Amino acid sequence: MKQIKFLMLAMMAFIASAAFTSCNKDDDNNNTQSNYDRYQQAVNKTVNAQKSSSKVILLVAFGSTWEQAYDTFDKVVDDYKANFPGWDVYLSFSSAICINNARAGENVDPKDYYDPEHWLTAIGLAGYQQIVVQSLQVIPGEEYRRVRDSYVKDFMNNRNGDFTDVYMKSLDRNVVVGTPLMAEESDALTLATTLNNEADVKAALANGIVAFMGHGNPEGYDYYGGNIRYLQLEEYLRAINPNYYVGTVDMDETYAEDVLAHIGGGIYDFEVGDMGYRQNYGEPNQSKKAQLFVLMSIAGDHAHNDMADDEDDESWYSLFNAAGIETAAYETNFTEACWKKYKSGEEYIPGLAERSAVRKLWMNHTRQAIAKLGTDEALSTPTTASED
Repeated sequence: MKQIKFLMLAMMAFIASAAFTSCNKDDDNNNTQSNYDRYQQAVNKTVNAQKSSSKVILLVAFGSTWEQAYDTFDKVVDDYKANFPGWDVYLSFSSAICINNARAGENVDPKDYYDPEHWLTAIGLAGYQQIVVQSLQVIPGEEYRRVRDSYVKDFMNNRNGDFTDVYMKSLDRNVVVGTPLMAEESDALTLATTLNNEADVKAALANGIVAFMGHGNPEGYDYYGGNIRYLQLEEYLRAINPNYYVGTVDMDETYAEDVLAHIGGGIYDFEVGDMGYRQNYGEPNQSKKAQLFVLMSIAGDHAHNDMADDEDDESWYSLFNAAGIETAAYETNFTEACWKKYKSGEEYIPGLAERSAVRKLWMNHTRQAIAKLGTDEALSTPTTASED
């Protein structure tokens, strides 16, 4: 009898525990949904308050948690507004980690950024008739593909049923995606020419080696040739001056150690995705000085830590200096005014998007995207796409 009573009590405890656990899961789901809805309402409020046109450009950056990066993004938005009159301009982050850390106030005061899904939903609910989603990525890698093939595709498929068929039909061929900075090999040539004309880059090149640090994608996840743009950029830069080098923090065979090996000269074979690539670095470079530059839209964690940290033995700065090359990661030759006084007079790492000449390249991609509106090169919605 005692055993039966014990079993009954144990069963009741189990049921109560299961119910409590279930309630906890429901609470978690409700909290998640509550946060999602709250964020959506915040973006809706912003769009409703700022909407002044039927045309919109949504800029999509990976994101950051550095004040310098926030300033850069503000500058990009302001530049777009000045160069695209008649278009409303908004900015989104594609990285959930950056969004959450920015909201939590990592490194700086808390600031709210939102992902493309929230922005596209608000844009649709506001009834915009022409939509350009412009990537602020450097290569057509993982982040760009996710924006194009997930966020934008889900929006065009009306995934959450937020919009009427009438509205979705009105968007047919009225939505386009602007490509990254080096979407094509020709873009790598254009960027090489642009960077070579920058005053601070020219000043550094006159003293020795100039090495650019990009991000890259892990090898094996090359995303249709994104990584190869770094090698093409380097090839075009070295055709201008053999003191140029390009590497990444996330791509086999182009880490800092590999860049130093390339400085040592010789011919190198690369395997980039399914493609082979060969570069001739010639004789060893005898230069004993180098300047590092970041090849990313902003100067954030990678720039200040992976590239410039003098206390990290594995940073580019430390590895270059350990190899006997007197190397600088910060500079004082950046000629464009820094728009935040907190950096005034200090050494600086400029991101690509801080360079007005490079911002123009992104804006050229936006103009190319706008030219596709109303044509078969724009996106179709399922309600109007051909069934053939």
